Amino acid sequence: MATVSAILFSGEGAAPLEPIDRWLAALDVPIVALTDVDALMSIALRSRPRVVVFDARGATTRILDALRRLKSDSYTGVVPAVVLVGDDTSIFQAAFDAGADEVIRDGISPNEVSARLAAVLRRSDRDLYVHPSTRLPGAVEIEGDIGRRLESGALFAACYADLDHFKEFNDRYSYHEGDRVIRILAQILHDVVKGHCHEQGFVGHIGGDDFIFIVPLPDVNAVCEEIVSIFDTLIPYQYSEQDRRAGYFFGKDRRGQLHRVPLMTVSIGVVTNERRRFGHAAQVSALATEMKSYAKTLPGSVYSIDRRTDAVSERPGEPERSLSHGGVAGASGEAEESTRSESGGKKVK
Repeated sequence: MATVSAILFSGEGAAPLEPIDRWLAALDVPIVALTDVDALMSIALRSRPRVVVFDARGATTRILDALRRLKSDSYTGVVPAVVLVGDDTSIFQAAFDAGADEVIRDGISPNEVSARLAAVLRRSDRDLYVHPSTRLPGAVEIEGDIGRRLESGALFAACYADLDHFKEFNDRYSYHEGDRVIRILAQILHDVVKGHCHEQGFVGHIGGDDFIFIVPLPDVNAVCEEIVSIFDTLIPYQYSEQDRRAGYFFGKDRRGQLHRVPLMTVSIGVVTNERRRFGHAAQVSALATEMKSYAKTLPGSVYSIDRRTDAVSERPGEPERSLSHGGVAGASGEAEESTRSESGGKKVK
């Protein structure tokens, strides 16, 4: 595996300003000094650098051309690029126009240099951890949020939401329409979770049609019920009138045979730390995935809450509690009452 590094790119191999030199050294990664743009792109394409500092105090045109080349590639374009300039205001503006994430003027205070450079890395990390389509946090932030809740000892519910029959919709209506459905689901999850839980709620996007949202335990039923209700109200209108009226369309399976494909539904698997102890976020994620898979075996839009304890379940492989058909199966297997939501005359499971 290629080593992550920090790159100092200059026209003549000149040393950087002392504050920048100290800041680069503090990153605790190898520092590579380059003067050749092809070598820069070769390293950047093999292993995304932590940061590239361009010294534009000399050979300005060549330095900014190198910056443009770095930023024009979809892979290397996310690498944080800092440009060091002199007092020329036109070069200062030209550096930003070429794609610089930050421009440092020669002569500013060391403290300001450190603060600006640290902010560049924070922005870069934030952008890398956010899903580009939905602008929701990705896997790193999801794991971090779960970890912080485990450390705090607060009771929470981690909920794994996944669309049913999304692939068939994508095949029939195009990738563009499928992406729009994913953004609709992301908006529903964000608005409902933040509406109920404010800063205590978290919504993340794993990728594709897979999402994780995390809420305080007392809010889980209300949040999940509202999500499935809103989803079932809105999603039929993403289909043509003919498919919407029929409630299905004919699609081909992997063997090329026609079959009825129902309208999309959402399945939510829920795991809590109410009856279980978790040592790390991966355990929560694994159990949430299991609960999501179980929820997908149930008809309609549904959320399924795991109520098992750390002891082995009497019925291995089957969660003790799932909200389905308007009832909750408890540890004893007996049905308990639960609230039903109405969505266009259809009962939301």
